[in-house]
Amino acid sequence: MTTTAIPTETKRVTTTAPKRRPKREREGAAWVFLSPWVLGAIVLTLLPMAVSLYLSFTDYDLFNPPQWVGLRNYVQMFTEDPRYWRSVVTTVTYVVIAVPLQLALALVVALALKGMKHGKAFYRSAFYAPSLLGASMSIALVWRAVFNDGGTVDNLLGTGGWVNKPSWSLLAVALLTVWQFGAPMVIFLAGLQQIPAELYEAAAVDGAGKWRQFLSVTVPMLSPVLFFNLVLQTIQAFQVFTPAFAVSAGKGGPADSTLVYTMYLYDRGFVASHMGYASAMAWVLLLVIGVVTAVLFRTSRSWVFYASEGDR
Repeated sequence: MTTTAIPTETKRVTTTAPKRRPKREREGAAWVFLSPWVLGAIVLTLLPMAVSLYLSFTDYDLFNPPQWVGLRNYVQMFTEDPRYWRSVVTTVTYVVIAVPLQLALALVVALALKGMKHGKAFYRSAFYAPSLLGASMSIALVWRAVFNDGGTVDNLLGTGGWVNKPSWSLLAVALLTVWQFGAPMVIFLAGLQQIPAELYEAAAVDGAGKWRQFLSVTVPMLSPVLFFNLVLQTIQAFQVFTPAFAVSAGKGGPADSTLVYTMYLYDRGFVASHMGYASAMAWVLLLVIGVVTAVLFRTSRSWVFYASEGDR
């Protein structure tokens, strides 16, 4: 007896991939979501910059139509205005004093917080608070009172009011910036927590002490974070205004010792109504910050260490 196999019909199940939207439709959706940012960038940033660039070549007093004067504002700025150069020297001096001190203090506090076992969240918030409060005019006025004649510093040190001494007034302004070390401190603390503990253990096995571990492990591994903080704080320092304005009562004194660049720009534009001249000053400041930032990026190749690349 023979049996015959009855073939069974197998059904092939096919799945169809969902249709992708056309490229043009996807790009349209992306532009819809990006439109608020693009509109804001054009209306609030690019358009004012273009107007400011145009005004830098004009004589404009805010009340009459601007009159084209070409490069006269720039020539006057560099060759005929001694107060402009005093503001440049004051600003550079401020940057050289404030930025290193602020970063050093932020790193020291971050190292101290890293080693704490209890209360880290409280102290981190407490040390960060000055960064939120220090930029306000009210805190700057309190700072002026502290460093004024008969203020706290005068009573403790007997040195007189710093804000009334040309040789000390800029230091008082710089210390207000140094006091606002909370933001770079938090960034340093985050960077310190990313350094592998094995590196410190290996250094300790090799006989390295705390100071050698700091120089050979902490500094190289933290160099990208240090570079990031250095760039940010340098850019902000070149644009300082509120502390110097409050401490000097808006005059840049005594003897122009606190006349930083942005305060002189404010004086030329909104006090003397030379808005064309102030616009030229603003563009020079923009170019200088761009050059300084480019120099920092260029020199970073020799001292910033990236662990993923394994080189400097």
